Amino acid sequence: MVSRVRVWLNRTYAENVFFMDQLRRNPCDRAVEIHATHGDPDSPVLAAADTAEPEPEGLSPAAYVEYALDQCVRRGIDVFVPRLHQDAIVAHRAEFAAVGTALLAPPAEAVAVFRDKDTAYHAARSIGVAVPPWWRVTDEDQLVAAVEELEAGGHRACFKPAAGAGGVGFRVITRAPFSMAQLNGFPGPQVPLDLVARAVREAEEPVDWLVMPRLAEPEVSVDCLTGTDNLIRMAVGRTKNGRRRGFTLHERWLEPARRLAEGFGLHHLSNIQFRMYDGEPVLLDVNTRPAGGLHQLSQCGVNAPWAAVQLALGEDPGTVEPPFLGADYAVVSGPRPVRPVSLPRQRTEEPQQQAAEVGQQRAGEPGQAPVPPAAPIGPVEVGSGAAPALPL
Repeated sequence: MVSRVRVWLNRTYAENVFFMDQLRRNPCDRAVEIHATHGDPDSPVLAAADTAEPEPEGLSPAAYVEYALDQCVRRGIDVFVPRLHQDAIVAHRAEFAAVGTALLAPPAEAVAVFRDKDTAYHAARSIGVAVPPWWRVTDEDQLVAAVEELEAGGHRACFKPAAGAGGVGFRVITRAPFSMAQLNGFPGPQVPLDLVARAVREAEEPVDWLVMPRLAEPEVSVDCLTGTDNLIRMAVGRTKNGRRRGFTLHERWLEPARRLAEGFGLHHLSNIQFRMYDGEPVLLDVNTRPAGGLHQLSQCGVNAPWAAVQLALGEDPGTVEPPFLGADYAVVSGPRPVRPVSLPRQRTEEPQQQAAEVGQQRAGEPGQAPVPPAAPIGPVEVGSGAAPALPL
């Protein structure tokens, strides 16, 4: 009898409810039990999991590693997919391996390279991957000088934090004075240069931003699966052009993504993003984690989350190629359940069997007692469902 696989996702994006769905619908028909932790009790990933716990707040990275190791031991975790404090966790890979947990994340060296966008651009350029011009700025004078140089070349300037994810802190510089144009309609990313310069000047601490040209669409996110032998198992591009989304296997996007994933050992799942600069693809960002939109590859007949778990368990899935490319689509939001306030929730079926399995695989560790659900579940919107788009 093949034992079930226990997977833990920590403080992950709401969209990863779809990642969890795909693990359960794996083509091997393998039983998967999912554990989730989060700081937000209303995160839908907690409701989607088999077991769930609230995460403690305010832990240092070192303390979080201790917390994570304890979770892996108590829960009998086979595969841990870390997002929060990924850099600290992967630095202790051997300790997780010692308690029987494989990390679905790149090695510490690769995470360090791409955690800082300035370092990442230097690294990518060193192996021949095209990158846009950029300036790292910490004060008002550097900011204004970078913006003026970009504008002199006919480009619009934008900035973003040197370290960050999910588009947090991204803004586009405008010379237009603040007016009702910024207040009418929906909020946008545009901010007047004079207001930005004044905010930087009056800030209590230096900023740490990258200033660069506003890159053109399409945006292409290449989802990669790479083995610990540094060889790519999967590379599929997801295209974004306005509302319209699609898929591509064009080498202009896949070749530089492979070069980065294999050259820097981006083991397991990574997401490498490109946009256009002067008519050519350039690197936008490298994420050393599964993308929130990874599940969209299911429209191409690919179950990337399960292939990644197999790889983490040492079961090489071989080359993962989409049997077809799905039709263009748009992303729309939809409801997903959330948990009642009371946590944790535990599995209610087969509690004796579950405890026995954990005891067999983690000798000397206690089984997990079930806690029945306490209240009805309500919905929350998750904005990564896919709907087909009309052909052009």
